[in-house]
Amino acid sequence: MTTVLYSHSACEDHDPGPKHPESPARLRAVLEAISGPRFADLTRTEAPLGDTAPIARVHGTDYVKRALAAVPVTGYQGLDADTILSPGSGQAALRATGALVGATDDVVSGRHRNAFCVVRPPGHHAEPSQSMGFCLFNNVAIGAFHARAAWGPESGIAHPIERVAVVDFDVHHGNGTQAAFWDDPNLFFASTHQLPLYPGTGSRNETGVSDNIVNAPLPPGAGSNAFRTAFEVEILPRLRSFKPDIIFVSAGFDAHRADPLAQLEFDAEDFEWATAILGVVAAETCHGRIISTLEGGYHLTALGESADAHLSALMRA
Repeated sequence: MTTVLYSHSACEDHDPGPKHPESPARLRAVLEAISGPRFADLTRTEAPLGDTAPIARVHGTDYVKRALAAVPVTGYQGLDADTILSPGSGQAALRATGALVGATDDVVSGRHRNAFCVVRPPGHHAEPSQSMGFCLFNNVAIGAFHARAAWGPESGIAHPIERVAVVDFDVHHGNGTQAAFWDDPNLFFASTHQLPLYPGTGSRNETGVSDNIVNAPLPPGAGSNAFRTAFEVEILPRLRSFKPDIIFVSAGFDAHRADPLAQLEFDAEDFEWATAILGVVAAETCHGRIISTLEGGYHLTALGESADAHLSALMRA
């Protein structure tokens, strides 16, 4: 089985403005970085247009309607101070959610071993009832909820999905995913992130309804060794003991030392290492099932290099 890449040109049409860091150039930088012959064995699939029903499992029907209705015909419309919509934002967001649903179906059905969704807008800050931090819909949570709804015990597959884990190594805490997972002991969320930093959540005492939330905050300037230690000591043992049926990854690359929005001082090799070790855990616990989705990363060269490293590790998993 191979790795599948989900993306769509419509995700470039979400344009939050000329000075906004979450720009269409981010998508182009990633796709260019992974266009070479080393990725010849990668299966590339156009993300389908997502249906609103999987989104509503996380956000509720009213929020979905309000968010899509806010997409302007011309110009810009702010859902909040950071999340700015343009005329192409609705289609981009639906392609992003459609990518997570399609990738989940591909991996759980056994058509592909794992998947990387190169989509935008990102998602992990979007809470069940509100947009936040460049994020309209919580793509990774939508994929997680879809996995259980479509591939649970009633689906009749040999290894159904009941317990779902999300691991987030974006430099910003995935507050939206944490909020969506908080009350369900069969959902697990683990995050490394810089603290203090936006959005201000993610302390170690935020643990969820049954210790199903694991936060490993890192101080500014922490660097590679602190990241790898936090991953190995705080996150991986808890992930293994949770015994997920599938692992999702919020793959933000803004912890890179070149990124302008934070100061964790990671290198591309750190993301490759984290991805590889998650592949080992997935092989041990959930038949290798991993679905990764792009979150942050705002230095275009560093973003491309980091995505290259991440995808290379996925393809070897």
